[in-house]
Amino acid sequence: MTTEPTPGSAIPLVEAPHGRTAALALLTFGAFVVGTGEFAIMGMLPEFAASLSLSTADAGYAITAYALGVVVGAPLITILGARLSRRELLLVLYVLFAFGNLLSIAMPTSGLVEVARFITGLPHGALFGISALVAASMVERNRRGWAVGRVLSGIAIATLVGAPFSTFAADHFGWRVAYLLIGLMGFVTFLGVLRFIPADTPNRKNSPLREVKALGNAQVLLTLLTAAIGFGGMFAIYTYLTSVLVHITQVPEWGVMAFMVLWGVGMLAGANVGAWLVDRNINLAALLALGGSAVVMVVFASVLHTVPALALDVFLVPTFVNALGPALQTRLMDFAGDAQTLAASLNHSAFNIANALGASLGSVLLAHNYGYGSLGIGGAILSVGGLLVYLLAMLLLKRSAGQSATA
Repeated sequence: MTTEPTPGSAIPLVEAPHGRTAALALLTFGAFVVGTGEFAIMGMLPEFAASLSLSTADAGYAITAYALGVVVGAPLITILGARLSRRELLLVLYVLFAFGNLLSIAMPTSGLVEVARFITGLPHGALFGISALVAASMVERNRRGWAVGRVLSGIAIATLVGAPFSTFAADHFGWRVAYLLIGLMGFVTFLGVLRFIPADTPNRKNSPLREVKALGNAQVLLTLLTAAIGFGGMFAIYTYLTSVLVHITQVPEWGVMAFMVLWGVGMLAGANVGAWLVDRNINLAALLALGGSAVVMVVFASVLHTVPALALDVFLVPTFVNALGPALQTRLMDFAGDAQTLAASLNHSAFNIANALGASLGSVLLAHNYGYGSLGIGGAILSVGGLLVYLLAMLLLKRSAGQSATA
């Protein structure tokens, strides 16, 4: 059931068939499942490599294939599905996600597994983007940040619970069993969408070209660029955090796991704090996230040998960076116009570009023997870069508003 939209809202309010709480819980669970599907391989890479007689470096191409699928799939699937309703598109995407995971376990060679991982990554960005739009459509305008943050917290829960569980399953039963469980959870989410997500009305006359043209908005492009740069610092540190803990801080094996859990708690805290701030002042939320992350990343370089200080910083880095997610996702809703679905999906493509950018920057810094402390400095530079892009977006918007008022 659709109600009248609130003043200034681009998304009409809708009522979920079994209540908003159940619908939001289902969308959060879906984000958890997809997030687990993305992060699982990082923890089970040794077992994955051994089973296919690969080196760890060669096994990493499966991660690259998934990331490439995310970047390609978000715009491609959203454009092809322009005439479907959001609920219909969610159903198609969860089937594709589940199928991709099951296909991964059936492939006998590393090359075919990489193809399957590419297919699995295709629906990733669109699933998160559309889930955020559906969540926002069920709440008042001044609670959109809370709803989006609620859904995106599923990603943080995936790093906290899903990825470690997948590592345990892979170590004891094999990586194929881990992906089997993830695929089955994808089908469970599909059934949940059928039952709990409101059936919105599709626009069968919608043109895919219309969505693409709507992306010409400078505010949309600058918001996506903020994500592609601003999130990168987090991955510059996270990619090599285990190496830092083992080689520099020299914590025991259980300590590495404790730090990883702490990182996941920071991501969860960031999603919720960011959502709370967005509903009060969206620009303040973004500026604090980017500025604060730059500061704590600079600190990272100086606390590598001190366990308590490093633990605090490992909590604060993802807290600040992940607080940026609800702000950017909500900002895209405000400026995307007719390209709501495409812009929301591309936000997660930008997130994966940031992943590649941060990891690559870290690799370059270490290859040139700048040391692990340089990861924090490099990450801070990316956060400052994202901050400058966001400030440019604010400046252009202010000038545009001034010119409109003059006219």
